[in-house]
Amino acid sequence: MVPVMRICFVCTGNICRSPMAEQVMRERLAEAGLEGLVAVDSAGTGSWHEGDPADERAVRVLRKAGYGSGHVARQFHPEWFRRLDLVIALDQGHERVLRRLARTPEEAAKIRLLRSYDPGADAGELDVPDPYYGDEAGFEEVLRLCEAGCDGLLAEVRSQVG
Repeated sequence: MVPVMRICFVCTGNICRSPMAEQVMRERLAEAGLEGLVAVDSAGTGSWHEGDPADERAVRVLRKAGYGSGHVARQFHPEWFRRLDLVIALDQGHERVLRRLARTPEEAAKIRLLRSYDPGADAGELDVPDPYYGDEAGFEEVLRLCEAGCDGLLAEVRSQVG
């Protein structure tokens, strides 16, 4: 089946937040029977960790919660906007970088914050915090926020792909 929608989650290095969101969204799509209709991946705003696996703490938290964890980090490239329908930033810093990379208003219109899909999120605090310099509890919080955001994103996807 050829995907009718393509989504890319973006964080800084593509080893913590964006791969976690990617795995959660893959699971949500599978549960909804939409995995063949929607392609999901992730990338980083920079190349620092390109080729690296996901952070081991992210992998542990994902596995403990029953999610997949296979991942290789890569950097987001502006030409990807052409093939993507949604580019989901994990925080406002990522959103700013992506908006600078967007070459047209149409490309910029594809950029959203993940937590903007969470009806329980405070409109003033839509960032998924960076857990990299903390302990595993920070990764558990990231997972919780990704789950809430992906639940709302799934509703949006359903409305678009039927």
